[in-house]
Amino acid sequence: MATKLFLIAIAIYRLMVTVGLTTLGPNELLHLSTNRAEVEAASVDFGRLTQAEPVAVFHPRSDVDVADLVKSATTSTAGFTVSARGHGHSINGQAHTTDGVVVEMGRRGDVNGPSRPKVNLREEYVDVWGGELWVDVLRSTLEYGLAPRSWTDYLYLTVGGTLSNAGISGQAFNYGPQISNVFELDVVTGKGELVTCSNKINSELFHAVLGGLGQFGIITRARIALEPAPQRVRWIRVLYSNFTEFTKDQEYLISLHDKPSSQKFDYVEGFVIVDEGLLNNWRSSFFSPKNPVKISSLGASNNGDVLYCLEITKNYFDSSESVDQEIDALLKKLNFIPASVFTTDLPYIDFLDRVHKAELKLRSKGLWEVPHPWLNLFVPKSKIAQFDKGVFKGILGNKTSGPILIYPMNKHKWDERTSVVTPNEEVFYLVALLRSALENGEETQTLDYLTHQNRRILNFCEDHNIGVKQYLPHYTTQQHWITHFGDKWSHFQKMKTEFDPNHILATGQRIFRPILDVNNVALR
Repeated sequence: MATKLFLIAIAIYRLMVTVGLTTLGPNELLHLSTNRAEVEAASVDFGRLTQAEPVAVFHPRSDVDVADLVKSATTSTAGFTVSARGHGHSINGQAHTTDGVVVEMGRRGDVNGPSRPKVNLREEYVDVWGGELWVDVLRSTLEYGLAPRSWTDYLYLTVGGTLSNAGISGQAFNYGPQISNVFELDVVTGKGELVTCSNKINSELFHAVLGGLGQFGIITRARIALEPAPQRVRWIRVLYSNFTEFTKDQEYLISLHDKPSSQKFDYVEGFVIVDEGLLNNWRSSFFSPKNPVKISSLGASNNGDVLYCLEITKNYFDSSESVDQEIDALLKKLNFIPASVFTTDLPYIDFLDRVHKAELKLRSKGLWEVPHPWLNLFVPKSKIAQFDKGVFKGILGNKTSGPILIYPMNKHKWDERTSVVTPNEEVFYLVALLRSALENGEETQTLDYLTHQNRRILNFCEDHNIGVKQYLPHYTTQQHWITHFGDKWSHFQKMKTEFDPNHILATGQRIFRPILDVNNVALR
């Protein structure tokens, strides 16, 4: 390890000499850290399912720093792998690299660090550093009365991280995922080139990087679309005991995407309740802890059966009078359990940041930094009823160990030129099993049990030709990746050859093996 670090440091220093930056040594100039705590932190992620230790952690102050590092990795005799890391919220080590360098894209509070978000009021966009947290993007844009249009449920994720996957939440039916709301990117390719790209300029790179799992470049800047930010949110939950009625209503609500704002909800999600208990879950604090709501109190006790919760919101500015009328008109068209309407009203920023509040509570109980064997699937509309019967009412066995989200999206809101893979139907569902493993809990809460259950779910989908696609995918062989990408594989492979020919980027995804010789030299 020490020898590898020495070779990497020499490679970086030689590059600095070549471009005339000789006043500082490589560790000072490029912020290459071998601090034990930093290296160990970079070797784990939110999933806590795998561990891979890098040689060093790199803290860039600019996109030029990132480009110089990657160029060193590809042009020196000490070729090495490079992985960008945002907030460390991957599940299966996707941002890891063994014996390489992890680029820590997050801020360190350094006044000389990357540029802060810059809002363009006239054209309604914001330019942000790839390592910027979405919560900080929100705070910056709200100062101008604006906000991004499409979100993730959790805001303590980096811009570059979510754009490398898709970035989805309950607004996706209306605006598409976050990758459908980007005007322009700055990307450091696997060749160490800093490239500006958009729909019109270097469009192949632009579309490849969006949803590209970090395979083609590191996003250092993103230009994000904005809209006027509402002031408040009416947050509504209603219950269903009939899955057909539940999905029918969800699909109806997302079909209103082209209607005026007064005739549709602004956010449509849902979740599954497979065990008796509170209507709350850790993702949010919809109900006050002092006033919890039990399913049995609704006159809709599930008696061991599955219930489904539709979660919807209406944004508004100052007066809620017209909002009440709009909500009533929409709710009248739905077929939920009549006694199960629950509403709360809160500031817009509080709704968007709802999961973080739950995070703080779990951290205080020591329940956040535990293994998270999450499984996120895109399920085609035509198979969702079969999935419900086989998984929600079958494999799960009336136990959850965490929230289970389910909500539909419109495929035409996704740009097929991006690298993301979705089912080949106009409407498809996200099913997200967001479980936490507790080794000192019941057997059904252990990591082994939940991991085995995930395999059973995937096997069920394969055996019954459900046609799912993994979101935040994880595979261990290239053949599985080829199957995952399907018709997109040949283009994906072509883009890899074009923009990262030595396969040094994002090796934790396990899609391509680095092309290094026995001396770890990148072969060009």
